[in-house]
Amino acid sequence: MRYLAVIKIAFRALRRNKLRTVLTMLGIIIGVGAVIAMVALGKAAKVQVEARIAALGQNVIMVFSGSVNRSGVFSGFGGAGTLTVDDATAIQNEVPNVAAVSPEVRSGAQIAAGENNWSTSVMGEDVDYLTIRVWDIAEGAMFTEADVRSAAKVCVLGKTTADKLFLGESPVGQNIRIKNVPVKVLGVLKAKGVSMMGSDQDDTVIVPYTTGMKRFAGVTMLRSINVSAASADQLADVQNAIADLLRQRHRIQPGRDDDFILRNQKEIAEAQTATTDVMTALLAGVATISLLVGGIGIMNIMLVSVTERTREIGIRMAVGARGRDILLQFLIEAVTLSSIGGVLGIALGIGGAKMLTLIKHWPTLVSTNSIIIAFVFSAAVGIFFGFYPARKASQLDPIEALRYE
Repeated sequence: MRYLAVIKIAFRALRRNKLRTVLTMLGIIIGVGAVIAMVALGKAAKVQVEARIAALGQNVIMVFSGSVNRSGVFSGFGGAGTLTVDDATAIQNEVPNVAAVSPEVRSGAQIAAGENNWSTSVMGEDVDYLTIRVWDIAEGAMFTEADVRSAAKVCVLGKTTADKLFLGESPVGQNIRIKNVPVKVLGVLKAKGVSMMGSDQDDTVIVPYTTGMKRFAGVTMLRSINVSAASADQLADVQNAIADLLRQRHRIQPGRDDDFILRNQKEIAEAQTATTDVMTALLAGVATISLLVGGIGIMNIMLVSVTERTREIGIRMAVGARGRDILLQFLIEAVTLSSIGGVLGIALGIGGAKMLTLIKHWPTLVSTNSIIIAFVFSAAVGIFFGFYPARKASQLDPIEALRYE
């Protein structure tokens, strides 16, 4: 019963100075709201990056041509084709736990269909490319192994390219011209969206890699090879096995630089999400400072309150209140200020995140964890910054307090 009376006294004291109570809570409200809104921005950015990396496919390892040293001059990354079709075949046949392989060549071209034309990238791939990228056909079909062996003049179109060339009509079965070479459209891919580099993945034409090498790129070497491991657990082992195989095939001596570069999906994800993690931490750190400022405000007001109510404290002690009752009263006042401020701050943070999405069109993702952490932290701020004023009040000498004017 005594504790219930102490709580009532604490709430009565807060209601006595409503304006000061609201102004004291304002720092906590802004701090909690800022933490939730900023973390929501960072979380949404991370989810977007992860989604774009997932669009690469499942368990993907990318093998790129590396730098080549000719007479002491390095060509730089991708400066020369160092990979061959035989390298891709060897990876498929000799490396354990490889699910699919697709040699890749790229070139840019102006493409025409009737009176419409469009500039896009032409990608030479194998039939397993869509399996590696987990990319489905929306209409029509993919080219076949026979098309690859014969370097057939066939293709599948990305959604953007199909829309630009055929203006909503079905392109399947129709011909387009790539560098004035007639090519039959076999299918249209489902929309995949923006890549992790910000480019439109649907703005492309995919042809058999043999066709791309002979008819469009005019090359005999590959610039990259796409490989899919059988499972995520085997990604590192497959990557190491590919590296050993290529060193052997390219006769690279121990201690010499590789003429190829390997990147797996996990490495790309870690590199890309590291930036968003830093951004989220910085935003949350700046917002946390306002929480600390709010806590200092609570401490300042509670110290003022102790001074103003010194005589009241003396009277309470004179009629039997103990030091721990006084300590509990002022501690309840501080925690109440921070807790109510935390609840209002949560509402402000969620509302602020939604406003950013509506007004600025920035994606936000409010997580339950950030709400719980922000509220617990705000309550902890009240306890931490409220304890010293409460302890000071509880240690007042009753005689001196009664004499205080």
